[in-house]
Amino acid sequence: MSFVVVFSLCAFVYYAILNSLYLLLTVLAWRDMGSEIRARRYLALEEVFRSPLTPGVSVLVPAFNEETVIVESVRSLLALRYPKHEVVVVNDGSTDRTLAVLERAFDLAPVRVAVRDGIPTAPVRATYVSRPHRNLLVVDKDNGGRSDALNAGVNAARHPYVCVIDADSLVETEALLKVSKPILDDPEVLAATGGTIRIVNGCRVDHGRVLEVRAPKSRLATIQVLEYLRAFLVGRVGWSKLNALAIISGAFGLFNRSLVETVGGYWTKTVGEDFELTLRLHRHLRERGEPYRIAFVSDPVCWTEVPEQFRTLGWQRRRWQRGLWQGLRRHGRLIGNPRYGAVGMLAMPYFVLFEFLSPIIGLCGLLVTLIFWALGGFSTIYLASFLLVSIGLGVVLTITALALEEFTYQRYRRRRDLLRLLGFAVFENIGYHQLHDIWRAIGYVDIARHKTAWGVQQRRGFTVETDEPATVEGEDKSPVTTGS
Repeated sequence: MSFVVVFSLCAFVYYAILNSLYLLLTVLAWRDMGSEIRARRYLALEEVFRSPLTPGVSVLVPAFNEETVIVESVRSLLALRYPKHEVVVVNDGSTDRTLAVLERAFDLAPVRVAVRDGIPTAPVRATYVSRPHRNLLVVDKDNGGRSDALNAGVNAARHPYVCVIDADSLVETEALLKVSKPILDDPEVLAATGGTIRIVNGCRVDHGRVLEVRAPKSRLATIQVLEYLRAFLVGRVGWSKLNALAIISGAFGLFNRSLVETVGGYWTKTVGEDFELTLRLHRHLRERGEPYRIAFVSDPVCWTEVPEQFRTLGWQRRRWQRGLWQGLRRHGRLIGNPRYGAVGMLAMPYFVLFEFLSPIIGLCGLLVTLIFWALGGFSTIYLASFLLVSIGLGVVLTITALALEEFTYQRYRRRRDLLRLLGFAVFENIGYHQLHDIWRAIGYVDIARHKTAWGVQQRRGFTVETDEPATVEGEDKSPVTTGS
């Protein structure tokens, strides 16, 4: 009986610390956003665009069975407003028509391109260049996984910086200019930077451009909108201000190419390659005593399609849990180590306690408290206090993240969309968070079984103005099962 009481109290303290930390990150995010709004009038993107010092960027797009979305994604990347960039699509042994639809849409021609071999990868079969778009390169290779495809892209890249984009993503026209701005501000120390990921489900899209931002019709996708707002506009901004950003998203991240090559490229034995690479960059630069920055810029936006089925989302979150474990295990020496600064003392303990162990402490603590209260072991006052700290504060923080979005970017112009998101702020904390922890708990089983599969995702394709699933001209409308 005493164990149950102690465990419940530990869970109470756990939630109090977690939400207090998120409150701190929220305060930092609000302060940073206020400064950003004032600085927008002096952003001078036109100067960045015309400056001869703006470095060239190779945009890398790993693609495995992405025939439903790849054409719209590449169109959005070719339309980026940037003085010197190329798009490198790496077809990672797709078994569908990914390569065929690229050939048809962009008039690809086989060419011999000098591809470096600094990072080992699966064999490259062929390389293609688009006749109308000379800055589009397609690398066709044997299947080796996402990390291997990214390494092949790094080897093929011509420019000093590489920007990693998911094949199921759309990037806003000036996003590359904005995400590269810190390089011009501090080129000697900037190691990597990332932008915000937003959810495209429900939005009106045409020819690779988001025409109107809307809340998704899917309940599950709507909840993920709130999850992403809190993770990026609050979490990433706050961690960046603390100089403890431990992850540059694999969906939209900009890296110094030579530095990525120096540390050996992406690790191919993990499903969380973005987290692991970011930690490895921190570790490499800290151990050499080199000044550096890994920054987050909230304004540049990449739009991505998220799962709308519980099963598919569960697979994704179980994979994230495995990737988290692999990164923490490989870089365990950073945890609580002052040699690695705020990353070692703040970010790594956070990922261990409040991400990896959340099913054990958070979910089990909530269930134990509810059951013991039902049996008469806890007072109603204690239960109310527990729920206020564990769930009530979570609802407040989610609403605060939504308010931050409305205060800064005002992407959701329709009042009914804002009301829908506001209503789902409750369901995100009551029901979804607990389900999310269950998926993470199943991830423990996957870790114990040494599972390596990525799982699958049903692609609907990007929504067009008619609100029907987008399709490649002349292609089947049915969704394609792909590696996500």
